[in-house]
Amino acid sequence: MPQPSLADFSLLGGPLHRLGERLGLVRGDKTIALGLALGWGCWLLLIALAFAKGGVGDLFALSVIAVHARLLLAIPLFFVAETALDIKLREFVALLVRCEIAGAKALPELEAEAARLSGWETSGLPDAASFAGAAALTFFGAQAGLPDTDAGRALAEMPYAALFYGFFCLPLFRFLMLRWLLRIFLWWTLLWRLTKMDLDLSPAHPDHAGGLGYLETVHSRFTPLAFAISIVVASSFAQEIAVGAATLRDVYPALAATLLIDVALFLAPPCVFAFKLRACQEKGLRDYATLAARYVHAFERKWMGDAAPDEPLLGTPDLQSLADLGNSVEAVRKMRLAPISVRLLATIGVAAALPMAPLFLFEYPLADLAKLLFSKLAGL
Repeated sequence: MPQPSLADFSLLGGPLHRLGERLGLVRGDKTIALGLALGWGCWLLLIALAFAKGGVGDLFALSVIAVHARLLLAIPLFFVAETALDIKLREFVALLVRCEIAGAKALPELEAEAARLSGWETSGLPDAASFAGAAALTFFGAQAGLPDTDAGRALAEMPYAALFYGFFCLPLFRFLMLRWLLRIFLWWTLLWRLTKMDLDLSPAHPDHAGGLGYLETVHSRFTPLAFAISIVVASSFAQEIAVGAATLRDVYPALAATLLIDVALFLAPPCVFAFKLRACQEKGLRDYATLAARYVHAFERKWMGDAAPDEPLLGTPDLQSLADLGNSVEAVRKMRLAPISVRLLATIGVAAALPMAPLFLFEYPLADLAKLLFSKLAGL
């Protein structure tokens, strides 16, 4: 059984999490209600402040779409991601013990590292660092106070709304973004520490990852976060294209950069096991080659030697054992060097690329695309 420190492993915590618990917006590891309250609550207050000054003006124009994207979509998705992910992190850590991957030597190290990271998160230091970073970006960044941005110009006729967005909503988004980056760093730290432990990996494991295959399921839960990042990037470009500050050509490098960021954040961490899995595979190939040679020699002596065995060949379990041994050797050969698959790559890739797709409507209107598609299908 996992020790309590492992069974309770979590990267949730800090002042914001505890505030959500007191308000009834956080129940266990379910924090989506807190995300909706923060994002949608800020959006409703922004609308109310705009009306308080005589109308919404250009608040719903395409030139400020990033404002709505951050509040209505990105912030809630941050909390969707942490709700989906945290339980999988805990299950993965417990699985290492339950499947005896973290054996007697590695277990004390794993318990100590899990307790250290959980304690660091619940201490409030990540939230404090994120708050300091958000404050620095707000007061010293290029967009401090929204003086020269497209969103600032669009909100110029609504000073209350502009101040609220510039000095509360945008810093809140930055705080939550930095909070997530620090949380990802903590997870990276645990994975890196695992590579230094004496793990009992199985080269013939059916997951083709030495028993670490569940890590792929864990990282698939980062999909909402990848989607949120892409939404913010896409809406920011839509904003710039709408006011003539950028063109569709500028989107291509941004899409590539977004994909690279997602790869670095969500797909690269499992690759730290590459050397360990490679060593496991090489040892497995040696061990199974020795075992296979011994078995095949014994099989040949029994069934192909001069003295025929007393039992009939038809239905003998020796043939099935030989086939099973061959399957085990093939499983070792197919072992992956990282617990990621094409499916995970596609999932993260689609999440990153999908929000970018509407940007092409700036150059290729939907009506024109439909007309072109119909003409091609009809042969006109």
